[in-house]
Order: sequence, then structure tokens, then C-alpha cells
Amino acid sequence: MTGAGADAGRYGPALRVRRFDLGARLGRLGLGAAGFAVVGVAWHLMAIGEVFGTGLLPTPVEVGRVIVDGLGNGLLDDLLISFRRVLIGVGLGLAIAAPIGFVLGWFGIARAMFNPLVNFLRALPPIALVPLVIVYFGIGELSRGIVLVWAAFFATIVIVYEGVAAMEEKYVRAAQTLGATRFEILAKVVFPLSVPHIMTAARVSLGIGWASLVAAELVAAQQGLGAVIQNASNFLDIPTVYAGIILIGVCALVMDTGIRMLSAYVVRWQDRGSR
Repeated sequence: MTGAGADAGRYGPALRVRRFDLGARLGRLGLGAAGFAVVGVAWHLMAIGEVFGTGLLPTPVEVGRVIVDGLGNGLLDDLLISFRRVLIGVGLGLAIAAPIGFVLGWFGIARAMFNPLVNFLRALPPIALVPLVIVYFGIGELSRGIVLVWAAFFATIVIVYEGVAAMEEKYVRAAQTLGATRFEILAKVVFPLSVPHIMTAARVSLGIGWASLVAAELVAAQQGLGAVIQNASNFLDIPTVYAGIILIGVCALVMDTGIRMLSAYVVRWQDRGSR
């Protein structure tokens, strides 16, 4: 067999796998879109049926019109400002918390000493910290960043140290058998195996960060999606409230998708089966 026939025979299995992967991805996208469609239809029916009273639940079309009109009238700036705040705040929280979680997971004494404190502090809602943050740090951008860092910090610690603590002992013993030093075990065995947990912590922390955005922008914020929602609620502008909430969800979905793509690349060695 020569020419095109030989190439087809040689690369046929790989091409079939790629086509299968593409089909599977398109299928998942279709199912995801169907889920949004179901919610949209239910929302529309509830709105026209005035389930919550006259004018209290706008239709998806009304909210979409607010979003489209608002993006050209300053709403895009608010979106980008909130996006930047969450990205920086969660990024700092993740960068600070991941090494601490690593230490707590690897050293049993440190975990026994600080685990109760971590569980105590992570139960405190970020919105409860707003008055103290204002007192100590004023009403500037630093205060809003601190609230978002707090929101991401403890979730990251818990996920990372639980992942490290639950690591299978056989990997460490295999490295010891091969003569690896303690530092080499940490650098070449424990850290690589903890990367999936760090990526999971990033996803969870981003979700918590966006959920805490309104609390962060309670600190005298004049711009941002949280500020848009607060200002709209003061004037009972329900469509704009829904628009702000939806844009927060869209931003969170975009960031989560980015983290998942990065995770799929970074931990491509991990066998996830056919799920």
C-alpha cells in the first residue's frame, strides 16, 4: 500500500480517536447548552405566569436586553473590574495558602496543631469581616482584595492538605527504595502528586471568590458587578439585579473552564478513565 492509502492506514486509528474526542466534546457542549435551555424555558414560564407577583420576575429576554444595552454603557467596565479583583484576590489567596496546606498535609505535628484553627477560621463568612476590614484598612481597593483573599485562603488550605495527607504511602516508599532523599521525595513525588489537588483548590477558590464578590464590593465600591447589583437593588431595578447575577455566573464559568483546560494539560499524566 502506497501514497494516500498507506497514510490512511497508518494514521487511521489516530484520526478516529480525534474524531471521537471531538464528537464527545461537542456532545458534552450540547448537553450543557440543553441544561441552560431547560432553565431558561422554566424561568420564562415562571415570569409570564407571574409566580412571584406582577413585575417581580423579569423574563430572560428582558434581562438579556439589559445586558446587551449595559455592556455598551459602562457595564463591561464593571465586569472587567470585578474580573480583575477576583483574579488577583483568589490568585494571592491560592499562592499563600497552597504552601501552607502542603506543610500541614506533610507534617503531622503541624496538622494536629493548626487544623482546629483552620477549621474555625474557614467557617467565618467573608461578609462578617467587612466592618473590621474597613476599620483596619480603610475603604480602598486593598480592603476589597483582603476580603477576596480570605475567601480563597482557607478553602485552598483544606483541599491541599487533605490531598497531601491522603497520598498513598507506596509512592513515598518506592522513592525511598530508589535512594531518594527527603527533599527529592518532596520535590519529585509529593509535589507532583499534589498538583491535581492544587488545581481543584483553584476551581473551588474561584467559585468562593465570585460568591464573595458582593461582600468584597460592600466596602464602598462604586464600580464592579457587586456594586451594580447593590445599586440596582436600592432602586428595585430587578432586571439589572438579574443581569449582574448572570454576568457573575458567566465570568465564573469562563474562569472555571480555563482552570479545567489548564488542569487537563498540567496533569495529563493522570488517568481519568472514560468519565
